Amino acid sequence: MTPEKLADAGLRLAQDGPVVTITLDRPEVRNAQTPAMWRALAEVGAGLGDEVRVVVLRGAGQSFSAGLDRSMLDPSGGAGGAETVASLLALSDEEMSETIDAYQRGFTFLRDPRFVSVAAVQGYAIGAGLQLALSCDLRIATTDAQLCMKEAALGLVPDLTGTKPLVEAVGYARALEICATARMVGADEAVAIGLVQAAVPAGRLDEAVAELVTALTAPMPGAVRETKALLQGAADRNLDEQRRLEREAQTRRFREVAALARQ
Repeated sequence: MTPEKLADAGLRLAQDGPVVTITLDRPEVRNAQTPAMWRALAEVGAGLGDEVRVVVLRGAGQSFSAGLDRSMLDPSGGAGGAETVASLLALSDEEMSETIDAYQRGFTFLRDPRFVSVAAVQGYAIGAGLQLALSCDLRIATTDAQLCMKEAALGLVPDLTGTKPLVEAVGYARALEICATARMVGADEAVAIGLVQAAVPAGRLDEAVAELVTALTAPMPGAVRETKALLQGAADRNLDEQRRLEREAQTRRFREVAALARQ
């Protein structure tokens, strides 16, 4: 995507060697999200090359993302004919499901085993903002961060792929309580329940993310990719299946390491 098209969708993209940084760039509305942003994120994800080892997702300004841009719920339509969430109501059930599926692709690419995704969460991560952070493999938050699954307060459900990673992170009962009450979760609690991996002062967020990126890119790329793929589905597999996949992955690793040693 061109920088201009990204900017129109409220995004910035930068690549430094094997590290790609995606920035939600609508600080004037706390990086509120739109269908155009979700479609652009999906396009960015589809365009990532095999050389990418880490994707960092962050928000411009003081917040990660305050969630859905409320203007997207206006039945009168978006400015300049922009696609809105309210326009879903004019679709059939099948068409609505297909459209939401397209939106979800702006989140699912972050689970690609070719790279590790890291969310740098500062300020608010609300609704779609929390779901975007949950789409990442790892999350570092600032100590003043506030996280919330807001959808129930609007009479809706989280539909941007956030329910599965939330349950995986905090367990069913805590996930239900967080979603059903739509309450705020502070950074300290988020660390304690496993919703984020660490909380640091706002002034240290960039440093903490950089340290994590350095650690993630230190091992051989194949080792990290194979490990992520093994861990992603481990909870859904029985032991024999997981053991088989471990053996197969290790065989590939031994072959590659040996080949490199001969060079």
